[in-house]
Amino acid sequence: MKRFLNYTEIKTKITSLFTFALTIVFLLYQGQAINWKLTLLFFAAMFLFDLTTTAINNYIDSKTNSQVLDFSRKTALLIIYVLFAISTVLGLYLAYLTDIVVLFAGGLCFLCGVLYTYGPLPISRQPLGEIFSGFFYGVMIPFILMYMNMPEGSFLNYHISPTSLSVEIHFIPFLTLLLFSVTPFCTTANIMLANNICDLENDIKVKRHTLPYYIGEKAALWAFAGFYYLTYAATVLMVLFEILSPISLLSLLSIYWVQKNIRIFFNKQEKTETFICSIRNFIIIMGTNTAVIFLSVLLSGLFY
Repeated sequence: MKRFLNYTEIKTKITSLFTFALTIVFLLYQGQAINWKLTLLFFAAMFLFDLTTTAINNYIDSKTNSQVLDFSRKTALLIIYVLFAISTVLGLYLAYLTDIVVLFAGGLCFLCGVLYTYGPLPISRQPLGEIFSGFFYGVMIPFILMYMNMPEGSFLNYHISPTSLSVEIHFIPFLTLLLFSVTPFCTTANIMLANNICDLENDIKVKRHTLPYYIGEKAALWAFAGFYYLTYAATVLMVLFEILSPISLLSLLSIYWVQKNIRIFFNKQEKTETFICSIRNFIIIMGTNTAVIFLSVLLSGLFY
């Protein structure tokens, strides 16, 4: 089990777990009844596929670097097949219980997860890796959760016939989703950005052209800081638009610790020493936002 957890890098699953928790407390604050059967089924499929993508990543990378797998290559590949099969079955069952929108959204997530490191042009080796990771963790997870738990037709209405497809999109729910997703999107993207900044010199040697390669290290560092500032701007906007309670403004206090980590990373970009700053900031920002929204839920229950 210890080798399995190391192979699938269980410690890195904070991205999906925190985004899942943040979305759940947001739905509770919005007064939405949670369909726990669908939600827990989605969680299982999401978590297992997250393990799958990491296992694929490690399996593929071990072919080109000195990384030693925790299992024989045959066993490591078998683990990937089993995880992929279970998560696929759970995902298809979830789609069967819901509708084609969940099938399409989930299928898109699965496709991106596989192509992240597999194929002739893996996403992880391209300049859009940060955007893809931020989008699928920060936007698609909240979207699927909200879509399943909010009243039918909240986000869109669709009609399919043998000759046509018509879709009616409701902008306000989508704008709410996009504002809400800024925080998980930016904090998740910054983990990959920090990793690519630290690996820039080595990546150039192996012709791995990530975002810092194209925009330069200095611009990448400013993007790193800017992503964090965007999360605070999004919180303020959601409070102004009455999407969140004013209590959520308490999360702005976390900028003190976030800024300290930004300064540390600006001074030195070292994988073994300062990359951890991106993980710390992810936990600080996502944790405080989850906590203050949950506090809003508790206080609204007391006074209303």
